[in-house]
Amino acid sequence: MIFSIQPYEREIFRIISETAARLGYPVYVVGGYVRDRLLARPSKDMDIVCVGNGIRLAEEVAGRLHPIPRIAVYQRFGTAMLKHGDLEIEFVGARKESYRHDSRKPSVENGSLEDDQNRRDFTINALAVSLNESDFGAIIDPFNGLMHLEEKILKTPLEPGRTFSDDPLRMMRAIRFSTQLDFTIEPNTLRAVSQYKERIKIVSMERVCIELNKIICAATPSVGFKLLYDTGLLHVIFPEMTALQGVEKRQGKAHKDNFYHTLEVLDNLSRTTGNLWLRWAAILHDIAKPATKRFEPEHGWTFHGHEVVGAAMVPRIFQRLKLPLDQKMKYVQKLVLLHLRPISLTKENITDSAIRRLIVDAGDDLEDLMLLCRADITSKNPNKVQRYLENYELVQQRLEAVEAKDHLRNWQPPITGEIIMDTFGLSPSKEVGIIKTAVREAILEGEIENDYDAAFAYMLEQGKGLGLAVRGRR
Repeated sequence: MIFSIQPYEREIFRIISETAARLGYPVYVVGGYVRDRLLARPSKDMDIVCVGNGIRLAEEVAGRLHPIPRIAVYQRFGTAMLKHGDLEIEFVGARKESYRHDSRKPSVENGSLEDDQNRRDFTINALAVSLNESDFGAIIDPFNGLMHLEEKILKTPLEPGRTFSDDPLRMMRAIRFSTQLDFTIEPNTLRAVSQYKERIKIVSMERVCIELNKIICAATPSVGFKLLYDTGLLHVIFPEMTALQGVEKRQGKAHKDNFYHTLEVLDNLSRTTGNLWLRWAAILHDIAKPATKRFEPEHGWTFHGHEVVGAAMVPRIFQRLKLPLDQKMKYVQKLVLLHLRPISLTKENITDSAIRRLIVDAGDDLEDLMLLCRADITSKNPNKVQRYLENYELVQQRLEAVEAKDHLRNWQPPITGEIIMDTFGLSPSKEVGIIKTAVREAILEGEIENDYDAAFAYMLEQGKGLGLAVRGRR
């Protein structure tokens, strides 16, 4: 296993080494940067630990860099950060920490390199490389982190219960690293996650969701979700998702396990896109199935309206998980609401009207919706999968043909409420809504052309039918 660095990083290390020596500070690069370089992974975050004043070291180093970077100083934590090229370099004085039971914010005091390595989350993140002249480049590995890198094992440096109780977010990080790196969590460490899962409640949901989103962005996110489920962490942080698990059987009829179906959809989608919010749509597309599940003797299990109920649940889930309540949330909500529409089109004779409505309702998100729907094919019957894929291809061709002919993407009817009110001398009223809807439906049904003149003439007919007289005209 070779510690490989770029020439410009070597120059940074030289400057840090010389500066620290002048100040009389032993200095080391530690943590994720060392781990990733040993795994031949790219890394833009560099953690520098000195036995001394980390803020002063950062200031002295910054003065030797060109151009001189701006330093962000965090006096409370004794840390400073600067950016140089592609690197974010954080400087901190070696420290030891102690925790109260009800808080993950530690009491901090100055310490040695050994103290600093003891407080790290996993042995593979406790590795340090000396930047001191006497042993420059030597790897300091008190917890067999190098061996664990080779064996692809995640293990805490100290007793795992202490590590997780002190900072419960480390439980989420264990599962995140396992998912991202394809590492196995050592059995005692994994058992401690289950044992201390309730401690995650003292961590802010924002921090929890940062880790959750990194799991979702992994190549195979189901790995992380299965670990979250098996340890019980998912039950604490995301109970709506765990409610999907399980199969109920009545009169010889059973439904599929919607938890594992959701994970399969998520993995399918992850092979085609890195879009975090599209992956969230996969996670939430069936989230309302437990609430809408019914058994009908003649049909078996049904989940009528789960797309509507699910879309209504999205804002509440985003708010509780402290996810952004902006266009990203609305995007996820739209895809959850529409995810059955392309499927329904494969089960009937496809009319241009149905295609038009899907194009209009999906707008710019139509391609993402189709990706989600293709990922939603999880049958173990290969013939059934092939049949669905062929039907989707037919729908895709019709979508392209209708869009090329009608240009309905992000469409708005040519007749607005203002035009209706000006024409008939109306104020906002029920009649305005009736006429506007009638014009929209006539265009989508193909009864009139999608242009202003045809729509205006149709509006006049509708107004006449309501007994309205023309007062003006645009």
